Amino acid sequence: MANKIKALRLKEPFGLDNIQVTEIDDPGKPSPGEIRVKIKASSLNFHDYGVAAGFIPTEDGRIPMSDGAGVVEAVGEGVDEFAVGDNVVSTFFPDWQRGAAAVGDFRSTPGDGIDGYAREAVVRPTRFFTHQPNGYSHAESATLTTAGLTAWRALVVDGNIKPGNTVLVLGSGGVSVFACQLAKSLGATVFATSSSNKKLERYKELGADHVINYKDDPEWGKTVRKLTNGRGVDHVIEVGGPGTLPQSINAVAIAGHIALIGVLTGNEGKIPTTKLMAKQARLQGLIVGSRENQQDLVRALESNGVKPVIDKTFKLEELADAFRYEEAGKHFGKICLEF
Repeated sequence: MANKIKALRLKEPFGLDNIQVTEIDDPGKPSPGEIRVKIKASSLNFHDYGVAAGFIPTEDGRIPMSDGAGVVEAVGEGVDEFAVGDNVVSTFFPDWQRGAAAVGDFRSTPGDGIDGYAREAVVRPTRFFTHQPNGYSHAESATLTTAGLTAWRALVVDGNIKPGNTVLVLGSGGVSVFACQLAKSLGATVFATSSSNKKLERYKELGADHVINYKDDPEWGKTVRKLTNGRGVDHVIEVGGPGTLPQSINAVAIAGHIALIGVLTGNEGKIPTTKLMAKQARLQGLIVGSRENQQDLVRALESNGVKPVIDKTFKLEELADAFRYEEAGKHFGKICLEF
């Protein structure tokens, strides 16, 4: 009889009440080119929530969670990149190794198109992981797969950020908070928005130079322009989508860059395309990044000492409660699972 490990599965009809704690067969020993990883942590993203809640279609019985961090327990023949005892973190697009974007869907993404990391152990080809940054905990490392890498790609890979640039981050989710921290580490001036004055105080503690409560100031795009003496910001970390994009276009500088990352305000809406054209700004859609981008991020974090902000941690079997906490929108930074 095969050994068993603990795992979570999403069952039809999908929803947070249908996340089931179960046991699955132990994945066994790695084949050539593979590693066996004991999973120690994961972190929650809006995408994971969408899959678990049933908004994003997936298969009955899917093991959720795109982010996974842990320890290498065994290596297969021919593996020289990793050794037993190495701390590793998962990649979002295992088949996108390097270069320009090569994926336009989630069919290869763990926790969506294939089984994810809400389980105690996995055996996967080496491309499914990179090393963790030295000095990072497993929970901290688990925030890099999706949120950390998205912020890095928006600012560094696509944005080509430079010291002295100005950056606007929207809201206080994982990507935005990470983007604030990375931007400050790279010598930028940061503007941050939130509907909570308490969260804006947290942003100030992280080094944000200007904070705006978007509930009190619905025309925050104009306010950002005023604060930059009419110029606007070089980079906007746009996680809201159609509901916030008009104000982001107001806020962006001529020839600036808007990184379109999220659709928290929905999938459709009116966009002032004439204003975007007149500003000659670049509206760049992006979904996370390549394995090589992640390796570059890990090296940068080892150099700049930036650590992710973790709001709260839950146990593996408390995933539904963790998603409800995320749903309430009270968190600042990342919500993690540790197991």
